[in-house]
Formats: sequence, C-alpha cells, structure tokens
Amino acid sequence: MKKYLLIFIPLTFIGYFIRMSEVLMFFMTCLSIIPLAGYLGEANEEIAVYTGPKLGGFLNATFGNSTEMIISFFALKKGMLEVVESSLAGAVLGNILLVLGGSIFLGGLKHKNLEFDARQGSFTTTMLMFAIIALAIPAVFFMSNAIPASEISKNYKSFSITVSIILLVMYIIGMIYSFKTQADLYGVEHAEDFECRYGLLTNILILSACTILIAIESELLVDNIKPMTQELKIPELFVGLILIPIVGNAAENSTAVLMALKNKMDIAIEISVGSSLQIAMFVLPFLVLSSMFFTPMSIIFKPIELFVFGASVLIANQIVSSGKANWVEGIKLLAVYVIIAAGFFIVK
Repeated sequence: MKKYLLIFIPLTFIGYFIRMSEVLMFFMTCLSIIPLAGYLGEANEEIAVYTGPKLGGFLNATFGNSTEMIISFFALKKGMLEVVESSLAGAVLGNILLVLGGSIFLGGLKHKNLEFDARQGSFTTTMLMFAIIALAIPAVFFMSNAIPASEISKNYKSFSITVSIILLVMYIIGMIYSFKTQADLYGVEHAEDFECRYGLLTNILILSACTILIAIESELLVDNIKPMTQELKIPELFVGLILIPIVGNAAENSTAVLMALKNKMDIAIEISVGSSLQIAMFVLPFLVLSSMFFTPMSIIFKPIELFVFGASVLIANQIVSSGKANWVEGIKLLAVYVIIAAGFFIVK
C-alpha cells in the first residue's frame, strides 16, 4: 500500500508549480507524507537492530516522532501556534486512543484475551501522567490570573521554558532508567520482531531521504492549511488535533495493529503509549525551546485539551495496569476518540 502512495510525492511538486487548488494540495501532501513516515519508521527500527540497544534507543527517541516534529516546526515558523499545540495534543490523543484502541480491538478479535507486562506499561503511563500534570500547571497559573489569551507575558514564556527544560531532563532520566533496568520503553529489546531487509548504510540513506522529503511536503502542507480550512469551513483546531496527527501516526497505527494481531501486545503498547510519552516530554519541549528563534511559544494549553489529555491517560492507565485486555476495551478507547473528534468538528 505504501509504495502506491508514493505517487503523490511527484504529484504535489507538479501541483505546486501549476498552482493547483489548495484543498487538493492539502490532501495530496497528507497522502504523500503517510508512506514517507512509514519508510522512515522502518529504517529507524532496522538501524536500531544494527546499532544495539543503547544507541538504538537514542535513535528511536530522536526519530520516533520526527514526522510530527517536522510538521510542527514548519507551522511554528509560520506563526501558527494554535495548529502546533493542537497537532501535538492530537498526536498524544491519537496514540493513546486511536492506535492503542485499534490495536486492542483488532488483536482482541483474533486472540480473545490479550496479555502483556503490566509493570512495564504502568511505568510508561505514570511518566505520561507526570507530563500531563507538568503541562497543566502553567495553564492553571495562567487561568487563575485571568489574563486574556492574547496577552501572554514574558513571565509565562519564561515559565514555559522552565517547564520544557524540566520535562526534557525527566525524559533523559527516564531513558537512563530504562537502559539500566532493561525496561523496554523505547523500542530496542524487541528488535528481533522486525525483519532487516537492508544494510545499515542503506537504512541511513533511506532515513535521510525520507526526512528531507517529509520536510518539503510538511512545508507544502502547512502552507495550505489555512486556505483549505477557509474553503471547506473546517475548524483549524480539528485539522491540528485530528487530521495532521492521523497522517503523522499512520505508520505507527499499522505497526501497532500488526504486533497486536501477532499477540505481541507489549510492543503495541510500547509503540502507542511510548510514542505519546516522546511527544509530551521530548517533541513539545524541544519545539518550545526552538520557538525562541521564531515566534515564542508557551506551554499553555486550552482547558478542553488538558481535560481530554488527562481523561485519555487515565483510561489508558487503567487498561495497561491490568496486564490484560479484550476487544471491548479497545472499542472503549476508540469510542472516546470518536467523541472527541466529533466535538472538535461540530462545536465551533
């Protein structure tokens, strides 16, 4: 399927030069990013096999969510802070609810009862809960002072930088802990589950080529968000929270589901919940610090975003900490995701 979608890469270049409709350009760039994200993820997994667990873990942590990071970076350069925040929030929600829910649902249909390491999963969800609390604190201070959203002072930007640095430090501590205790939080101990088709040098070239192409396509995607939403009358918040994360997570969706169908739920949970952890504690802080060179970005999320964050993590934590699941619990996660998506699409 991925190789057929590659046709949209040259089509987007042609569309750019002939000034094709912004709506068509938006959806064509979305379709072109999906296979690129897939090949980038595969190359990343294969490189981790060759480099060993420690360096492989570092590469997974760095490139695991590079598609979302690149798209957000170009949106940040354009000053589209709301799109950046909503797309990162959507990536966390998509991984916890859509990816994990779809994996449990389809895996549960095939294997009745799914079992996995509750201790390993609980550590990841606890770290994720810490991240949500850390992200909620600036918003609480902001709302308690009743400051208009358009008047974020330098103090709050400094506060955002402080929180970002703490999140990055805690993320590094979590990685060190995972390496020392061999808790496979970053996708390195299950390398044998991924078949290596190419050599190390070939995978590095694939990784580099996909990253460059994703950067080009991401810039085209960001340029067409506003015209597309205005023409189709779709809320920008919905595009950032739902559409863009689905595009960026397409590869992870398929990999997590395949692992669940093989009754390897530890890997499926690692892909979904671990990816959300990377977004919240690595990608988001990195972008906040990077934004200081463009349009300064704060970590002040909307109350509704924080609520759905917290609710999603609580539901995922309850399921993961039990050490077993069935297809009904997968439907619960998917249902919550559909309700959230419908809310952001309908309520404007």
